[in-house]
Amino acid sequence: MNGRSDLSLPATVLPGPETPLPSLVGVTQRYPRPRVADVTAAVREALRSLLAPLSGRRIAVTAGSRGIRDIVPALRGAVAALRDAGADPVVMAAMGSHGGGTAEGQRRILTHLGVTEGAVGAPVESAMEVVEVGRTPGGFTVYLDRQAAGCDGIIVLNRIKPHTAFIDDFGSGLLKMLAVGLGKAEGAAQAHRMGAAMGRCIAEVAQALLATGRVVAGVAILENAYDETAAVEVLPPAEIPVREPALYAQAQAWMPRLPVDEADVLVVEEMGKNYSGTGMDTNIIGRWRHPEIPDPPAPRFRRIVCLRLSAASEGNAQGVGLADVVTAKLISAIDFTATYLNAVTSTYLERVFLPVVAPNDRAAIQTALRSIDLAQPQHARLVLIPNTLHLEQLWVSPDLLPEVALRPEVTVVGEHAWAFTQAGDLQHLP
Repeated sequence: MNGRSDLSLPATVLPGPETPLPSLVGVTQRYPRPRVADVTAAVREALRSLLAPLSGRRIAVTAGSRGIRDIVPALRGAVAALRDAGADPVVMAAMGSHGGGTAEGQRRILTHLGVTEGAVGAPVESAMEVVEVGRTPGGFTVYLDRQAAGCDGIIVLNRIKPHTAFIDDFGSGLLKMLAVGLGKAEGAAQAHRMGAAMGRCIAEVAQALLATGRVVAGVAILENAYDETAAVEVLPPAEIPVREPALYAQAQAWMPRLPVDEADVLVVEEMGKNYSGTGMDTNIIGRWRHPEIPDPPAPRFRRIVCLRLSAASEGNAQGVGLADVVTAKLISAIDFTATYLNAVTSTYLERVFLPVVAPNDRAAIQTALRSIDLAQPQHARLVLIPNTLHLEQLWVSPDLLPEVALRPEVTVVGEHAWAFTQAGDLQHLP
């Protein structure tokens, strides 16, 4: 049993008058666009210059669940560099409780991301068992994936970007991969029990694991606002905790943002773990629903609507509670077993509370508009985005244009008509 919903949602679930939708205007956003032309070559060359001869040694390379644009080329480069050094590389699934907390589930996530033996040039292994390899001064246990522990060394590879559950001078990156990714479910649960202070646990555990000498190198990937690899930096183990805060600051500067400070409704076409650990990036939507972290002053949305759950999420709808209204299609795609496991491990149950459910896309947007009691819904300040990772093209209602058009990174493209099927769903969405 996969835990997916079999809820039957009648069309009368949301009775009410037909609510006019505001018209849409397409806009594009232009950001600085540093790019790495050949990610495989960049990783291979940087690692090769750092690695000592590793003749016959079995070296693990971490692969996480986040939607890193060039995860396959990056892993391919790491594998090639290890083979150049004479090593026997293996790619390890390194994620906390994702994939339903099972080895097979985590393997499926990697397959969705294109991480297969044929693609990266090395076996891909997945397991949930851990061993304890130490304790930190603060009393935290250093957990390590049992298969990785059986290797002769580890290359920790991950993208650097802001996290969605804590604020520190580092976010989701190499330190978190060491403490949580390689710590599997036990490591994730230990960190998340600290709430907003989980950064202290992550830093202590990561540094303790580095002190064991098991880590050979770190490969940090930074992305630009277009979800492209902007920089690759290979670090010796001792430099990881020293250098990561600066890389984190750069990653923050390169992140995309919405071109509005506040609006009535934000419509997100698709959420998912491939876009953010919380399905919708809290840093983008301005809503944390975190008991210890207040929402930022901007952006602010009175209602958030989400229409779909990505197939790459494998049914994990962590973050669905960040929305106010969702569709029946999204609900039917949820694997509640995987979702609740992730939520309990993270300790933020509020983020999986079910929103109001509408029978189709049109009804979901209309429900959000009706719920804020606008005298003229057709003049609502509304933003429509494909997801929280790809923000170079989006749509806004005309009442937002005076604010949006002032932004130097924005170009107004032109009017865009809503296009719904007879069933009330957006025509371009599955």
